[in-house]
Amino acid sequence: MTKSTDILRRVLGSLSVEDVAELNQVAVWREYPSGAVVCKEGELEHTFYVIESGMVSVTRRLNDDSDQVLGVLRDGQFFGEMGLLDDVPRAATIRTMTTCKLIELSEETFDALVARNPAVGVTLLRGITRSLRDTDRRAMTELELKNQALARALDELKAAQAELLQQERLKRDLEIASKVQRSILPAWLPTISGFEFSVQSKPAREVGGDFYDVIEVSDDCFALVVADVSGKSWQAAIFMAIVRALLLREASEHLSPAETMQKIHSQIMKTSTAEMFVTMFYGLVNTKDNRMRFVRAGHDRPILYRAVTRSMELLAPPGRFIGLWPELIIEEEETTLQPGDCLVCYSDGVPDARNAQGDIFGLDRLLAIVGAKGHLPTQELSAEIIESLGDFTGDTPQTDDITILLVKATEQETNL
Repeated sequence: MTKSTDILRRVLGSLSVEDVAELNQVAVWREYPSGAVVCKEGELEHTFYVIESGMVSVTRRLNDDSDQVLGVLRDGQFFGEMGLLDDVPRAATIRTMTTCKLIELSEETFDALVARNPAVGVTLLRGITRSLRDTDRRAMTELELKNQALARALDELKAAQAELLQQERLKRDLEIASKVQRSILPAWLPTISGFEFSVQSKPAREVGGDFYDVIEVSDDCFALVVADVSGKSWQAAIFMAIVRALLLREASEHLSPAETMQKIHSQIMKTSTAEMFVTMFYGLVNTKDNRMRFVRAGHDRPILYRAVTRSMELLAPPGRFIGLWPELIIEEEETTLQPGDCLVCYSDGVPDARNAQGDIFGLDRLLAIVGAKGHLPTQELSAEIIESLGDFTGDTPQTDDITILLVKATEQETNL
């Protein structure tokens, strides 16, 4: 038995030896090179093919003009059976993947064989059924894969939408917090005879944690404050508003700085549930004699420039953060601001600023600037500090809020 006869028997197993021999005589054997198109999708053709040797691909054109591989056929398999049963175009393209030898049966040859032996038709129908079943399995597998991909895409979309909503909420929260903060910080500083004020404030983000103020407590007394609230969120802005409201209320009671801090701390510990705290420098200045009583609740040490000696002092009375521990330990000190003396209050964003190499600006650099430029008007001195800070950090992103409040004693005006 020849190889072609053996293959035909396997494909059309119900045929007799005589029928297979007859079919073998009327069939056409053709050899195709690799890459040849045997059947083209959409074309009308009435030929049945059996692969004697080689390998072919079965592809279908998709809507995006790409080809989808439906399968690969090898020795002993067949294709094109629908062309013998129905007058419809080819449903797929068959292309050789290697050199192939194919057995071809035309519609006329096959019809004559079926007329003599109906079993050939039954065998062909079985082949069609098997082919359709394979196609259905592939379609179901593809559908399952697409459903899985769709489910993943849907999950990713839901996650993206949730993240977008969260970002929108955060954006709205920050906008609200920014408005709250702008309403808290003074639009201008008061004009007080015998004193000159200047402030520079630059938040690191939309919402900062620093706040400052100069408060006219009475005709002959004013308070000055620089504070830093923990955090940079909308909660920090609300907490800042609470602290400032408490400060304004207690300052109006003409209490000492230490008493004022104790009152604020007590109220925060009673009412605040957030794990937030604030550092603060608070001074109370008597404009009659320029005597200043002050406290430092965990805040950076202000620099006091003395005009007569061109020397500097660091105001560093002991004090804990406000709102952090149940007991507030804080000590009050006192000094006198002579004409020309300049008090430089600042937040930790100034000495802690970093350059591209990771070096910090540091207190020593700030002291050097104040020591050399402390005699200048407050506006010029604050500008010098900000310029030096910018030269040091360069393009390094700002990571903390920067606040500088300057208070300089000037010659008292005399009424003639």
